[in-house]
Amino acid sequence: MASTPKSRCGWPGDDPLMRAYHDAEWGAPQHDDRVLFEFVTLESAQAGLNWKTILNKREGYRQAFAGFDPAAVARFTECDQARLLADAGIVRNRLKIAAAITNAQAFLAIQEAFGSFDAYSWRFVEGAPIQNHWRTLAEIPARSAESDAMSKDMKQRGIKFFGTTICYAHMQAVGMMNDHIMDCFRWREVQAVGK
Repeated sequence: MASTPKSRCGWPGDDPLMRAYHDAEWGAPQHDDRVLFEFVTLESAQAGLNWKTILNKREGYRQAFAGFDPAAVARFTECDQARLLADAGIVRNRLKIAAAITNAQAFLAIQEAFGSFDAYSWRFVEGAPIQNHWRTLAEIPARSAESDAMSKDMKQRGIKFFGTTICYAHMQAVGMMNDHIMDCFRWREVQAVGK
């Protein structure tokens, strides 16, 4: 007897990498600072591009950016920037590469000020995921009051390429918002993890 296909959000389509990301990662609450730095780096690289492009280059970013170690990235030099501009495994945009290094430095300053980036970022949702109840993808906003506040604060702290729309995508990715639609099998799973 054939198994019934799982109902999921429509945005991953039939792409295996996007589906795996949706099914295992997207929306699950993250509290590990290295994982949070990974998503800050990847989301800021996404600005003006689609997530599929970035997801396909994720391993390239992992190799190019020292396994997403913010302390190592913060020490990158002009020679490192030149190396990164020649690396086809990432988005070769001079401003975004420079921003990734600046963002690592700002990330370390935030860790110093708050004890962890986790403690800093989760305060924008009062320490717990916002459990949304969307029925269709069309209902999901591109920004929120929380992403407006977090993006503004991050900008003041030196984080670049992290406007409110990118910030909202980051909050979705790291589980600060449960934006799976209600008939997606992950909506309940993510809701249970967030409790």
